[in-house]
Amino acid sequence: MATEPGIRLDGVADDALVDRVHDALDDLLGRVPGIGDEDAMMFRLAVSEVATNVVEHALAREPVRVTVELHADADALSAVFTDTADPALIDLGAVSMPDSDAESGRGLAIALATLDELVHETEHGNVWRLRRRRHDH
Repeated sequence: MATEPGIRLDGVADDALVDRVHDALDDLLGRVPGIGDEDAMMFRLAVSEVATNVVEHALAREPVRVTVELHADADALSAVFTDTADPALIDLGAVSMPDSDAESGRGLAIALATLDELVHETEHGNVWRLRRRRHDH
C-alpha cells in the first residue's frame, strides 16, 4: 500500500534514535489532517514501545543499524522498523501482558493491544511492521 506523507530515518540503535523516532512521529502526525486523538495516542504508544524494544534488544557484534519508515494516509497509520541485529526469536501469538509486579515485558503486549496489525519477520535481521487503521473517519 503506498502511503503519503512519509518519513524515513536511518541510524544506530541507541537512545538518540528513539528520540528521533518520537520527533518524526510528532512531525508526521502534525502534518496529516484529521487524525483523531485516540488513533494518534495508540499509534504513538505502539511505535514508542517497538522503537524502545529494538534499541534495548539489539544484539550484534557490530553496531546495529536501524531504518524506520513512518507513514500516514486516509485509511491507516503505519511504521516499519528494519534492523541488522541478530533475528529475535519471538512468537507474537504467545505474547501476553505480564503480571502487575513484573518490571519489564509489556512492550509487545501493549503494541499488540493498540495496533490492528503487528508483524515480525526475521529473514535478514528483524523487520517489524506496525499498522493501525484510522477510526476517526
